[in-house]
Amino acid sequence: MVPILLVLLLVLILFGAGFAVKILWWIALAVLVLWLVGFLARGTTAGGGRGRWYRW
Repeated sequence: MVPILLVLLLVLILFGAGFAVKILWWIALAVLVLWLVGFLARGTTAGGGRGRWYRW
C-alpha cells in the first residue's frame, strides 16, 4: 500500500510542477513581449538619440 501511495504522491508532485512550469513559461513570454514593445517604442532625447526606456 505504501509504494502505491508514494507513486501517486510522486505523480501528483510532478503534475503540479509541470503545470507551474507551463504557467511560468507563459508569464516569461508575456514579459518578453512587453519588454520588446517598450524597447521598440522608446522616445528620443533632446540630442536626437534614443533614450533609455527604463528608469534605472
